[in-house]
Amino acid sequence: MRAPITIDALNSCDAATFVSLMGEVFEHAQWVAQAVVADRPFASAEALHAAMMTKVEALPEPELLKLLAGHPELGGADARSGKMTADSVREQGKLSLNSLDQAQALRWDALNATYIERFGFPFIICVSRHTRSSVLRNFEKRLINDRSAELAQAVTEIGRITRLRLAAKIAEHGLLRVNGALSTHVLDTSKGCPAEGMRFTLHELSDDESVRRLIVDAVTDSRGRTPKQLISGEPLRIGLYELRFHVGEYFRRVGAIQSDRPFLDIVPVLFNIEDPEGNYHVPLTVTPWAYSTYRGQ
Repeated sequence: MRAPITIDALNSCDAATFVSLMGEVFEHAQWVAQAVVADRPFASAEALHAAMMTKVEALPEPELLKLLAGHPELGGADARSGKMTADSVREQGKLSLNSLDQAQALRWDALNATYIERFGFPFIICVSRHTRSSVLRNFEKRLINDRSAELAQAVTEIGRITRLRLAAKIAEHGLLRVNGALSTHVLDTSKGCPAEGMRFTLHELSDDESVRRLIVDAVTDSRGRTPKQLISGEPLRIGLYELRFHVGEYFRRVGAIQSDRPFLDIVPVLFNIEDPEGNYHVPLTVTPWAYSTYRGQ
């Protein structure tokens, strides 16, 4: 992947260079970059994205369908064979859609076939904002929409996909609402101080909790926090998560309890993320005998 380029450099480079740099923002649609070259200079990455989306939104339906058809099926044959743009490979790869087992592949293939038969174009969603469970839930929910609603939703999702792609390609892009943040903080209320040295893990769960993916395994610092946020610099994926705090181990270490079987051993906190660009703070206040949590800021 190329190093990010500034908006000033994009404004001043020749047309061919601009198209080579921005041509893959829209999946297999280099013409979008070509269509906005003459509109330079752009005051910001936001203005560039708006100009590109204006070209897409103005398409008559037959041309829009050609654009939509350029998008690969999610978890489909193209994903499994690697016949996608580098951006799509990276985006789908984060959900391991390129390595589905046979049963999973059959399910995704059936959903893709049903969707295309119903609407005449592939299902499009910004996978960078979703867990696999969330994508499947949206897939099934959107199958009951009418065609006009799905055409509009597909354009909305393309806007989200391309916004993130631009953010990755433009240095100091200044684009709003492209990233979310998740953090935690543990307070030992039996001492009235931060709980330093408490181990915790963060997992992403499937909706039925049968699949767990470890995201973070860390220890709190002197502030009861971590040096950096648990997730940042990217959208939070819509879905179910679990924080597991090893409170029994912590209270044994600080001498608050001596039992090998503490009343509170591991405290699990299950929570949902529904706003990919939101700020989620999930703190824990705890003693050897009680705890509480809430959504903070």
